[in-house]
Amino acid sequence: MSTGSGDLSQFSMLDLFRMEADGQTQILTDGLLSMERGGGDAATTEAMMRAAHSIKGAAAIVGLDVVVQLAHGMEDAFIAAQHGQLQLTPARIDALLAGVDLILQFSTLDEASLPAWLEQHGARIGTAMNSIAGIARIQSAPELEAPPVAVAVPVPVPVPAPVAPPAVPLTEAAAAPPAPEEAVPHRAQGAPKAAQNFDRLLALASESRINAHQMHPFIAQLQRFKRNQASLFQALEQLHDAVVRSGDHALIEQSALTGQKAHPLKQFMLEHMADIESYERRLLGVSKNLVDEVLTLRMRPFRDGVQAFPRMVRDLARSLGKEAQLLIEGEETLVDRDILARIESPLNHMLRNAVDHGMESASERIAAGKPALGTIVLEARHRAGMLSIEIRDDGRGVDIERIRRQVVERKMASAAMAEAMSQPELIEFLFLPAFSLKETTSAISGRGVGLDIVHQTIREQNGTVRIESTPGEGFHTFITLPLTQSIVRALVVDVQGEAYAIPIVKVERVLKVPQSEIHTLENKQFFDFGGEHLGLVSAAQVLELGQIGSGAGELPVVVIGAAQRRYALVVDAIRGEQSLAVQALDPIFGKMRDISAGALLDDGAPVLILDVPDLLLSIDKLLHEGGLHQLGARGGPEKRKVKRILVVDDSLTVREMERKLLQGRGFQVDIAIDGIDGWNVVRSGDYDLLITDVDMPRMDGIELVSLVKKDIHLYKLPVMIVSYKDRPEDRARGMSAGADYYLTKGSFHDETLLNAVFDLIGEAGL
Repeated sequence: MSTGSGDLSQFSMLDLFRMEADGQTQILTDGLLSMERGGGDAATTEAMMRAAHSIKGAAAIVGLDVVVQLAHGMEDAFIAAQHGQLQLTPARIDALLAGVDLILQFSTLDEASLPAWLEQHGARIGTAMNSIAGIARIQSAPELEAPPVAVAVPVPVPVPAPVAPPAVPLTEAAAAPPAPEEAVPHRAQGAPKAAQNFDRLLALASESRINAHQMHPFIAQLQRFKRNQASLFQALEQLHDAVVRSGDHALIEQSALTGQKAHPLKQFMLEHMADIESYERRLLGVSKNLVDEVLTLRMRPFRDGVQAFPRMVRDLARSLGKEAQLLIEGEETLVDRDILARIESPLNHMLRNAVDHGMESASERIAAGKPALGTIVLEARHRAGMLSIEIRDDGRGVDIERIRRQVVERKMASAAMAEAMSQPELIEFLFLPAFSLKETTSAISGRGVGLDIVHQTIREQNGTVRIESTPGEGFHTFITLPLTQSIVRALVVDVQGEAYAIPIVKVERVLKVPQSEIHTLENKQFFDFGGEHLGLVSAAQVLELGQIGSGAGELPVVVIGAAQRRYALVVDAIRGEQSLAVQALDPIFGKMRDISAGALLDDGAPVLILDVPDLLLSIDKLLHEGGLHQLGARGGPEKRKVKRILVVDDSLTVREMERKLLQGRGFQVDIAIDGIDGWNVVRSGDYDLLITDVDMPRMDGIELVSLVKKDIHLYKLPVMIVSYKDRPEDRARGMSAGADYYLTKGSFHDETLLNAVFDLIGEAGL
């Protein structure tokens, strides 16, 4: 953490020690790893010596005598190395890294729990201090025979009081670290104070940009006025010429006078139009720069999220009897802090897989003509407006034939089908849950989790992940992500007169499909897309906005999804691309089906951003139910069935009143007397709407709504809660459970209920 030259008066001395230790321990870790790889030099050793000296001085000021002794021992070791009296062997580096971990743990402590922590960890502290003090006596052991070193992770612990360290044998130096499976390298990163109100700042900056864009239609109107004015002046000149030709001196004089009066108006318009256009350009520029600057507050260098990974790779490799190093390229690449935090775990999985699955032992590598030290490269770059992350190693790669055998053994495909699969198709199986090529389970891998988590996490960030492998040569992972989740480049479309946005990274193609190319098979419509039968689905139906109009000519289509889950989403119109400042929806709405967030268009109009993975699930459900609307001109409107509603209420009076009201408007109505009864009924029938009370025996309405929204066949069913509870927290509880509408009985009357029903499902459909 860097504080620069700002005001530090608000920090305590212990806070300042934490700040300094955080940076200095990173210098020590990077330096020790560099020395072990053979890349260290005199400057590296000098930097580590200064870091240890700085830690010693800072610890002395705050009274951490244990840290003083640890840092002093490390400083002595580095000085000896500088003078050629000591070689930093892997075994000695193990001891020094253990000391670095302990110092970093001390830097996270508060004074209140010092005695308890000291009592619990006194032996470990003494071991580390003895190891550091006696580091010159540690012999250089063969690297592959070194005792396993678990991945060291700084764990927040209290600061110990100064104690005399007990004498502990050196062999206990690597005591009981956490299992590698549980160790996730992470250095806590506190959000800068200036960015705590980031969402509000971004909203204001976005409004500024929208206001700037709203100048455009005003200027366009002035331009039209300018053109009309030019036509008027041209007509006046023609009239003046005609008057001159008439020879009437009085008219000529009057015409000239009119022209003289009109000239200043013409000049005024020309001058001020230029000023207004210049003002618009400046306003747009300032508003854009303001948005960019606000976004910069969220950006962090890639290294901030991955600086612990080289140490993790090194320690994990040694624990497995292997030699491996991690090289990071593109450390200065800027990444949104939220994305950086969310991809830490996927990157950790990929690196652990590279070491455990991909890296051979030193003897195997040498036999294969490779250097004993395996190399993994983690690279981050900005490419085509996206964040590109690549992980590549020079290990054994993936055995494609082994995947093929596993697919057949797990009955995921027949032998003939598996034999016909290409390498990219077979590699895709690695992303499936519980699919592992490891024959035995360890603390590190073999449980079949990892790549499926990577795939899911990256997809949740609107990204993609692709893997390639060359047997015997290595494994290559390609991850593509948005630069930030705060601004999304989206395709804006119209559906039933409303604007919706689809993240551009989720759009495969944008097409116009002629009606003549639409075919029907088993009540499903499709068209030929590069030799593939691509299914057509109405966006209006998926979003439950009604039946799309049967227009002639061409249908605007957005292709989403991939492989077997690729669909052509039919919309009313395609507006084009826009960069949208993402605005989170109010939590009171809960998770809205098929919607991920909101935004404002350049003209200030609101737009909902579609959740494409959720949208694909909704399409799958429609296909499973066989209820897709027919698209295109079909010769007349389709007759619709009467819509069916289930009313669940333990009050006889309430449910009968609701039943009569709804039946009077043409709906078919069934009733249930409590939550359990309602749950059984709703699963046995095909309903268009569920209306439920909250307080009921056996199962309340909130639980009923939750069950409905979790059911794969019912989660899209609209649900209305009608309850006497009208407090904001009651409404929030109902909406969080998944209700689409919350109506209080205190304000209940006939039209209120009917209007709410019409809002959700429209007319009865007769």
